[in-house]
Amino acid sequence: MNKKIIGSILIILLLFLGYSSYHWIFNEGSDGTPQLVNGEINIEELYKNDFSDQNITEYNLTAEEVEWSLENGKKVNAWTYNGSVPGEPLRVTEGDILKVNLKNNLDVPVTIHWHGAILPNVMDGVPDLTQEAVQPGDTFTYQFEAKHPGTYWYHSHQHSALQVDKGLYGSLVVEERDQQNNYDREQILILDEWATDRNPESLTTMPGMMMGGMNGEADTKQMYDTYTVNGKSGTSIEPIMVKKGEKTLLRIINAGYQVQRLSFPKGTTKVVAYDAIKTLDKNNQASVIEVAPGERVDLEVSNHQSKPWFVSNLTSLEDGVNASIPVITNKNDNYENIEPNQAKEGSSIDGATLGNKNLIFEDTPNQVDVSYEMDLNMGMDMGDGMVFQINEQQFPNTPPIEVEEGDIVKVEINNNGRFNHPMHLHSHRFQVESKNDQKLNEPIVKDLINVKPGETFEIFFKADNKGEWLFHCHDNNHADLGMMTIVDYESVYSPFVE
Repeated sequence: MNKKIIGSILIILLLFLGYSSYHWIFNEGSDGTPQLVNGEINIEELYKNDFSDQNITEYNLTAEEVEWSLENGKKVNAWTYNGSVPGEPLRVTEGDILKVNLKNNLDVPVTIHWHGAILPNVMDGVPDLTQEAVQPGDTFTYQFEAKHPGTYWYHSHQHSALQVDKGLYGSLVVEERDQQNNYDREQILILDEWATDRNPESLTTMPGMMMGGMNGEADTKQMYDTYTVNGKSGTSIEPIMVKKGEKTLLRIINAGYQVQRLSFPKGTTKVVAYDAIKTLDKNNQASVIEVAPGERVDLEVSNHQSKPWFVSNLTSLEDGVNASIPVITNKNDNYENIEPNQAKEGSSIDGATLGNKNLIFEDTPNQVDVSYEMDLNMGMDMGDGMVFQINEQQFPNTPPIEVEEGDIVKVEINNNGRFNHPMHLHSHRFQVESKNDQKLNEPIVKDLINVKPGETFEIFFKADNKGEWLFHCHDNNHADLGMMTIVDYESVYSPFVE
């Protein structure tokens, strides 16, 4: 065979390999600008990093290990942002730029994910998908516009089942630019649970635990023994100051992996937002407020009493542990002899109860571009043992939700297993249209929906933020064991995928 024929065959072979390879996307032009070949672009090219015309709020966060006291005599080795659990609270005004310089002083890689925030893909903090993990001794700067006011939180997304468990989280509040202050005070409460005399990783393989329970929480209840509020448990939980006649705004974040149920005196509290989205201004008063893992709820609390009382944590009390929050009217109040109220009288509200003011779709979309059925269940893997699955597959083999920019996407989430699965979609909001095949009278806009055993939710969202985005269970023990998938925009690719 002559050299010309051999050369032609080689050229054809190279062209074929180039066009068929997912990562062979562009050739570099003479000016260094990527030249698209098959219509896909690196997610790094989507990021606008010129913020010279906007106000910047800047923080420095250091990931470091400290000995942390949960309560008198009960200490843990915690991984923290800036030496405390929770990490430093962050605040930024709507429309301004949040700039956070992360320094990693741990001996393991870390990241920061900005839970609930709508932001560019490369700022999302998911290792091996949107960035490389920040190695020990290295730094990384996150910088993005704070677009929507409300309550958010930040946490590591590197081996998150372990790292969030060890304390790598904190609050993020985006303040409304022209807000009117209707409250006398404001308080952030971050709820969590810890394993102080147990090994949670070993418990994930216990056959008895995996049988499940009536409330969908059997695994978590066996894994953790200590409940905390702002990093403190029992008598070390700091009281809330609400004077008689005052109104306070409570921003509550569930950083743990178990549903938390908080009981208030009747007529005391009103829900004003879930997941940073304002609820309809109706009679949202309830005695019991449920907060799922990863959820945030904003409460308007009015104090009609002159004596101290408790926000009772029913979840902890049912397990024989007291993680209730004292409410005092002045700093000298003595609440040592007051018992938490375990009464469950009155109505209960959770994240699937209340409609929202601003909807994504005024009516249920009649036509959708992408439909996806998401079946949640458990399975067994020869190497990993018990795993959690989407459509009978464990991540990274779960089928992605493939979209194009502008698509209207319908997802039907079915929980066919025995455990709760709080499903969280990164950097998008979705509209919940039906529950258990019954259309909701008032649709709900969320970024996380807690799907209990036997439940089905029908949600819709717009594919309006290009990138590669996680959709996963926010019981991070379930996510680490496989319950994740990706919303994959066809026009982009990630250079961080191995």
